[in-house]
Amino acid sequence: MPVDGLRVRDVEDTWGAPREGARDHAGQDIFAPPGTFVRSATPGVVWRIGNSTNGGNWVYVLGAGGRRYYYAHLGRVNRALREGQSVSTRTILGTVGNSGNASVTPAHLHFSVFTAYEPDASCRFLAINPLPLLRDR
Repeated sequence: MPVDGLRVRDVEDTWGAPREGARDHAGQDIFAPPGTFVRSATPGVVWRIGNSTNGGNWVYVLGAGGRRYYYAHLGRVNRALREGQSVSTRTILGTVGNSGNASVTPAHLHFSVFTAYEPDASCRFLAINPLPLLRDR
């Protein structure tokens, strides 16, 4: 569970929900009060840190087997975090927020897990439902 203070049973399944532009939701929205710590769900390496129109403030962690863990809509990214840095499940990546296209929604973490790289696909990384992978801290 990447969001402090929550348990898996607290997460409503949002996988595949319809989204603007005839898209399906390729992740889980984990709602929590703004400013709640977001920790890495897995040991790994910080692959990328950035900001985009849709995702707002985000962090990617590269985990075992090449899986990419995407943490989006962060209120803030941990200022000490660096690309290439090793992380554990105790590492704070940032805080729950509503940046990007979530600016009009309650604060939450958009959490996605991506597996294989498909360069010709509309979404280059194949998303899998992260909910069955979550475990209580």
